[in-house]
Amino acid sequence: MKIVGVTACTTGIAHTYMAQEALEKECAKRGFEIKIETQGGMGIDNELTEEEIAEADAVILAIAVGIEGEERFEEKQDQGKVLTLDPSTVIRNVEDVIDQLVNL
Repeated sequence: MKIVGVTACTTGIAHTYMAQEALEKECAKRGFEIKIETQGGMGIDNELTEEEIAEADAVILAIAVGIEGEERFEEKQDQGKVLTLDPSTVIRNVEDVIDQLVNL
């Protein structure tokens, strides 16, 4: 399975990167491919390309604030392939979150 996503929290520091790490670790355990773009205090890192988004089986938006470029995910949203959650939910329940992505 191929997953892409964005993490962003209100301060753009702790939860942004904690959610990214939790997602990457859980996907590695399951043998899934994942790329997470962070929109934090240091700007946008690991920016997703249109091709990466198009090839993804599912998208996770672990965001507590508005993000730049959210329109990039509209096609996946229309397909029912986007899960939007607060970063703290991802950190606390990453296994359940990945299960939800698998079931989209």
